Amino acid sequence: MNPRLAAILENFKLPGKLLEVLPHKVGHIHDTYIATFRRSGEETQRYLVQRVNDHVFERPEALMANIQRVTAHLREKIAAAGGDPQRETLSLIPTQRGRSFYKNAQGEYWRAYTFIENAQSYEKIRDLDHVYQVARAFGRFQGLLRDFPPSALHETIPDFHHTPKRLAAFLAVAAKDPHNRAQFAQEEMAFVKERGEEAPILTDLIAHGDLPLRVTHNDTKFNNVLIDDATGEGVCVVDLDTVMPGLALYDFGDAVRSGANPAPESERDLSKVGIDLARFEAFVHGYLDAAGDFLTPLEVSLLPFSAKLMTFECGVRFLTDYLAGDVYFKTDRENHNLDRARTQFKMVADMERKFEEGRKLVSGN
Repeated sequence: MNPRLAAILENFKLPGKLLEVLPHKVGHIHDTYIATFRRSGEETQRYLVQRVNDHVFERPEALMANIQRVTAHLREKIAAAGGDPQRETLSLIPTQRGRSFYKNAQGEYWRAYTFIENAQSYEKIRDLDHVYQVARAFGRFQGLLRDFPPSALHETIPDFHHTPKRLAAFLAVAAKDPHNRAQFAQEEMAFVKERGEEAPILTDLIAHGDLPLRVTHNDTKFNNVLIDDATGEGVCVVDLDTVMPGLALYDFGDAVRSGANPAPESERDLSKVGIDLARFEAFVHGYLDAAGDFLTPLEVSLLPFSAKLMTFECGVRFLTDYLAGDVYFKTDRENHNLDRARTQFKMVADMERKFEEGRKLVSGN
């Protein structure tokens, strides 16, 4: 057993005897482990232990304050509704000093959660009910936090979904072209510029007070919902690092972006890329079944546009990183970020062609 990890775990209130600590290959940001303790007799309890990546999240104490406040609120709401807070939200393990994280002498930030058993996340969508369950889980997550003041949370990544600023960053890099790559992305650059006038639509509505700020997840990939092994229901929303003030539309739009395309994110054969309307419909039903009673009419009407805008924004980020020399997103091959951008833009184009159908699916729900 790694004595360093064992020493880290001694700083948390983890009852019982430590049996083992194993690496857990989940996510790409934090160092993650599963620690198993024997509590009494043959009874064991597993915990998820993570070293927080303070290069990606430069204010880990603010991040942990957000998670602590949000999970405490969720636990209270779930218990009041007769649910199981230990299973339906993340449960932070306090340190011996009662804090939500432990900072060691090397300046590393560590945290621990109770491991949720008999549930798992999936990298690939299984069927339309899976889409429905994930969408419903995200809608329920927002519903449970509807009365939590967004102003009580820190902005862990400033302007994360501020599309005009993402566009401005792209234009600045495109003008400099530091790696002489613009010549290989002329079509993609033109695609972005042709749609630039849509970038500020949501931020303008926020500025005018027409859209309410809510507590949002901001990273609504399908693998951020645990699916119950027995029931197939979405039981818990995980990865709360980017929970902060935002728009419900950001969460809906990004989830559709990540899940409605049946092809991989960096698929080179663009004929395989597009929006699957059956998946979109399942997502609309699941999300509105959980969130439809508190969203405003304007929010509901903008759901199809939010999917297009979040997909466009993601494509802009990939293209910006390609032109900048692949400095943010990890790449596995030459032109990886350019391929990712092309996939997102093909999705945008397909959403534009099918926009009226998508709008009818929302309005008829």
